[in-house]
Amino acid sequence: MLRRLILGAVLCLAGGAHAKPPAGGVFCATYPSAPTCTGQQPACTYCHVAPPQRNAYGAQLEPHLAPGVPRPLSDSDYAAALPAALRAIEALDADGDGVTNLVELQRGTLPADATSFPQDPGGGCVAGQNPQYDVCRYDARFAYRRLLLDFCGQSPTYAQLKDFQTLGSEERLARLDAELERCTQSEFWRGKDGQVWRLAHPKIRPVGSIKSGENAGPIPLADYDDDYALYAYAQLDDHDARDVMTAKYFVRRQSDPTRYVQAPTLPSQRVDEAHRAGNLTSAWSLVTFVMFTALPRNAASQSYRAYLGLDIAKQEGLFSIPGEPRDYDAKGVKAEACAACHATLDPLSYPFRNYQGLVLGAGSNTSASYVTHRLERYFSTVSPTITQTPEKGYLFGQPVNDLREWAELGANSDAFAIAAVRDYWKLLVGHAPTAEENAEFVTTWKRFKDIHQYRVQRMLHDLIRTEAYGAP
Repeated sequence: MLRRLILGAVLCLAGGAHAKPPAGGVFCATYPSAPTCTGQQPACTYCHVAPPQRNAYGAQLEPHLAPGVPRPLSDSDYAAALPAALRAIEALDADGDGVTNLVELQRGTLPADATSFPQDPGGGCVAGQNPQYDVCRYDARFAYRRLLLDFCGQSPTYAQLKDFQTLGSEERLARLDAELERCTQSEFWRGKDGQVWRLAHPKIRPVGSIKSGENAGPIPLADYDDDYALYAYAQLDDHDARDVMTAKYFVRRQSDPTRYVQAPTLPSQRVDEAHRAGNLTSAWSLVTFVMFTALPRNAASQSYRAYLGLDIAKQEGLFSIPGEPRDYDAKGVKAEACAACHATLDPLSYPFRNYQGLVLGAGSNTSASYVTHRLERYFSTVSPTITQTPEKGYLFGQPVNDLREWAELGANSDAFAIAAVRDYWKLLVGHAPTAEENAEFVTTWKRFKDIHQYRVQRMLHDLIRTEAYGAP
């Protein structure tokens, strides 16, 4: 409950009439090749600390936005004035880091953050002295050591290293591929609490005290092991990673060795097949993210953040829908300070309308299930208009009829591919893609989506070939 209150507070503080939802789209139309516009668009924090408070870049921009036109600007006036204002400050250095705003935009660093700048504005890498590795260039010997640690959880032996040294360049790459295939069968990679499970932690957000099933807590409400099993299954072997959002099936984990097996039903899951959308509709997700809420904003925002990499609380992924928010549950979200974010969040939440979270006492058998007249049956007293809440909503500004369509649209998006590959990039490279690594990152997620058809196992072979991974 505290988590939900904090989210609501952040959303209301982050809104405001001066935060313009069209800004991201206009920015990307002005700078279509900017890294922040490749498959995505910049968050409001590119120009703001928390709207209407501007950061250093936004403060430089503001005087050039339609000077002389009365404030506040309409969305149309703002969109028309923004391109010229952006170009007017290209040669300036908003954060004083010695790099112009334009260069920062082109290289993918933040023009308002003095700690974010291209490490080498001229491009390229300056090699250092190292007797072992070819510094600043891809070195298969370095990648070999790293791969065995990352995927198998152990360093190569002296004998393995000596054997690797005897191989030719093409043989070394083939050995890397073979070792990747071997190590991704290990318990370290795919087992319970292994590397793949670690990636799922912020998506599932386990709480042991309310877990059911194996190692149940004192208040067993739902079993998050089911969510880990589906997530792991979708990531491993030649399976489709999109199934984590779209699967109508469930997955069982078997031990010694760990295997993940599809199951049409599980006793711990109640959503009927026609309304399943992978882990978005798991018992754990509904119990912990919907809970007792009439309009499940928290469930929608968590799904948006966990699987599409867009955090509304950080003003990311805002696609304002005309006429929204309508405030069906009378929470005051039409207020000036709230409307900017809720014009995206509320339509994002409507498809979750009929997914029940928790019901205590009589009728509790409907917990964590799809209930057609859920609002009418359980929440009719919340507000005079709550039962008018539609099931049709929007994702990325596009209309969807229900949560199944929401999940399909999301899973097939650039946002899903970017978020999925970024997870592995951070796990294996050790940090989110830097400005210098952006070109390789973009190539990797685009191949994951287009060439590899969302198969993580195939994408990993690309990732271990990148300089970001293999250059010491």
